[in-house]
Amino acid sequence: MTAFVGVADMVEWITRRGAETIMAEMADTIEEDFRRWESFDKSERVANHTPFGVIELMPISDPDLYAFKYVNGHPFNPGRGYQTVTAFGVLADVHNGYPVFLAEMTLLTALRTAATSAMVARRLARADSSTMAMIGAGSQAEFQALAFRGVLGISRLRIYDVDPAASEKFVRNLASRGFDITVCGSAAEAASGADIVTTCTADKAVAQVLKDADVTSGMHINTIGGDCPGKTELDPRILERGPVFVEYTPQTRVEGEIQNVAADFPVTEFWQVLAGLAAGRTSDEQVTIFDSVGFAIEDFSALRHLRADLAGAGFETEIDLVAAPEDPKDLFGFAHAPVPAR
Repeated sequence: MTAFVGVADMVEWITRRGAETIMAEMADTIEEDFRRWESFDKSERVANHTPFGVIELMPISDPDLYAFKYVNGHPFNPGRGYQTVTAFGVLADVHNGYPVFLAEMTLLTALRTAATSAMVARRLARADSSTMAMIGAGSQAEFQALAFRGVLGISRLRIYDVDPAASEKFVRNLASRGFDITVCGSAAEAASGADIVTTCTADKAVAQVLKDADVTSGMHINTIGGDCPGKTELDPRILERGPVFVEYTPQTRVEGEIQNVAADFPVTEFWQVLAGLAAGRTSDEQVTIFDSVGFAIEDFSALRHLRADLAGAGFETEIDLVAAPEDPKDLFGFAHAPVPAR
């Protein structure tokens, strides 16, 4: 039998434990797995692009567990009443290939994306950071805000979205949670006075939602909207302002902000910072950039964290996902056995 965590189970888990607490703890799990980066069998995601959006598979494994996530990205979906991103994921036992854990990942991806952003910022943002600009107030925005408070203590937010209704939604969801929120009239206004700038827009376009002139000394830039070819958020000149940190270089070269610069543009894989093989932030005046596109190790960590946190908690359902004939060589006989009465 395979353990299954569905949408209702996930909602109950988040409600009981609290998204901020979950993401703060998940950030530690993700960091643990980044620290053992070299033990993973890694590859770029497998993507199928259509005029409507992209559908991807994101595989990865360590010596004991294999994971993959199915995820889509359809930026025009909200106008048709659908989510921009949906996902589900699987953990399997490497030793026999059996799937052992299946979970919804639309919500879990939102949690892991924000937890990853905060985990990286814990190393790259200035220690005295207190204000974050949020450019883009869509489905990911509240998760980012809660993760940054849970991990870095950030409680002052400056937000901007081209859709005023998105900003209103953001304020409605977080105003009662103790944040100091300022709604701004432009990305430049939001970035003014911010220590950290998070860009999380959904349009599939080579955009410049953050301009070079908006970037000030000491800022940490967390860009998470660029995640496929032809989809970026930063003025390319920003990438020259300071060191650029990535997850998995071969994937980010194709999908990230660095797709708009030379193929030999220097970047640092973030795991190297955690391993002490590369420097992170080196001064309070330095600008740091996290060119995040989302990588499968983060999904692996999120599924591993969820599975461990739910163990024995009664949130899971066991499903009959794998055929298990008494004689492993007689699948035909198993398929033609008498059907039990219902």
